[in-house]
Order: sequence, then C-alpha cells, then structure tokens
Amino acid sequence: MTTVIDGKQVAASVIETVKAATSALDKQSGVKTGLAVVIVGNDPASHAYVNSKSKMAKECGFKSVQHTLPVETTQDELAALVASLNNDPSIHGILVQLPLPKHLKSEPIIQSILPEKDVDGLHVVNAGKLATGDLVTGLVSCTPAGAMVFVRRTHGEDLSGLNAVVIGRSNLFGKPMAQLLLNANATVTIAHSRTKDLPVVCRNADILVAAVGRPEMVKSDWVKPGATVIDVGINRIPAPEKGEGKTRLVGDVAFEEAARVADVITPVPGGVGPMTIAMLMANTVIAAHRTAGQTPPTF
Repeated sequence: MTTVIDGKQVAASVIETVKAATSALDKQSGVKTGLAVVIVGNDPASHAYVNSKSKMAKECGFKSVQHTLPVETTQDELAALVASLNNDPSIHGILVQLPLPKHLKSEPIIQSILPEKDVDGLHVVNAGKLATGDLVTGLVSCTPAGAMVFVRRTHGEDLSGLNAVVIGRSNLFGKPMAQLLLNANATVTIAHSRTKDLPVVCRNADILVAAVGRPEMVKSDWVKPGATVIDVGINRIPAPEKGEGKTRLVGDVAFEEAARVADVITPVPGGVGPMTIAMLMANTVIAAHRTAGQTPPTF
C-alpha cells in the first residue's frame, strides 16, 4: 500500500512544537517571539497568503506585525521600513511578501534583511551557510525545509546509500533542497530542463523531488518502484468535469499513476503546501531562540 503523506497533519505537529517552544522561551527568558510581514500593493493572492501567515503567527503566540503598504510605495520607503525592522529588537523574523509591484526591485530588499532575521531563508549568507553545510547558524528556505521534514520522517536522519533526484534548480527551492539532501548524506542529482534522458535519471531515484511548475510532467514510468516522491508543483489546469470555466490544482507529478508505483507520495493540494507556513513559524522561533542565547527546537 502506498503511503500518501498528509501535509496538514505534519504541519500541525510542527506548529505544536513551535507553540511549545514559543511559550517556553517567553517563560524562561521573557522573550516574546516577533514576526513582521511586509506586503506592498493589492494583489489578492498575496494578501490572502499574508493574512494566513499573520493569523498563524498570532496562533503560535508571536508578536505579529503586518505592514501593508500602498502600491505606489518607493524603493527608498520600502528599504527604510526594512531597516527599521532590522533595528527593532522585538522583531526576530522579517518577511517581505513576493512578488513586489513591478517598479520595485526585490533582490536589494531581500539582501538588506539581516541574515539572522531572514526567516524566508533567501539571503545569500543563509544560502551560503546551507551550501557549506552549516545547518546550525543559518536559516533554511521554508518550502525545502518542509519537504525535508517529510523525507526525514520517512527515511530517518541519515540518507546514506540513497539516490535523490531533484528536478528543478531554482534558488528558491531546487538548490536548497539538493543541499539539504546532500547534508543528510544522500547521493544527489539536480536535473532540469537541459537534462538528457530525464525519465531515465528519475528512475534511479529512491527519493524523487519535482519542482518545475509543469503540470503532471512526471509519469509513473519515471518513478522507481518503492520510491519516495515529493511533489512541490502547484499548477492550475482546466477542469471541465466540474463545469464550464472551472479549474483544479495539480502538482508536477501525475499523482494517480505515480501513486501505483511509489511507496510514499505527497498529494497536491495538501502535501508540501501546508508545510511552507509551518516552517516559516519554525524559522521565526529558531531565530528568537538564537537571539536570546537559547538552544532552538529541532523540527
């Protein structure tokens, strides 16, 4: 029987650990974990996402601050806000919701966040720490960190002797995911759009991670029997069976057919998705513990 990972359930267990760690830190050190979320403009999807982050932060017992800026905000105004949050000792995590409006440059803003407050894990210092195997002082990008929780709960901490293939080489997901697998002693291949004989490469994977943004690209004959398949794709495709103009969400893996071959698989929706916000909360409480000189929880 194939195991379908329940991302909501795993995310809920992460959040319980966050709540307990937040409460303990407050009692022991008088430090209340603080998260600041910044959103510019009025993109409805971004607002929905930010609202869910702020709500979860409050639920975890954080000091939750949300800065909603008008679409005409200038680069200098946004940079000044980030600088003020960097200097605020009550804020341990800063998240600037992407994408920013077109007239704003996101990269200088992301890199201006103090690395120790960069709970999205996108600062070059945090990327560099991960690349050099420092998982103790850096912060890891939330989605790969969440996917890695699934891998560890399936295979344990040590992935020695296992072949892992990550399809996708983005800075947001593919590269950090590969580094996490490598740090756990897996033998890692990063595949991408220029990879020759991609199905053959994938069939060698004990752990197959798909993050390319192409609906249901990974077919059952790409999957090694008994493999663990982590699907990071979120794609909206037409669903005429639901009615005219209706759509549905699918991943990068053809779920029904791949599930017949894989031993463990994540669904879309309800797999990796719920873990992203959970790991954001985890990163924030880790950052708060480090600031207070306390040992952070492990996830």
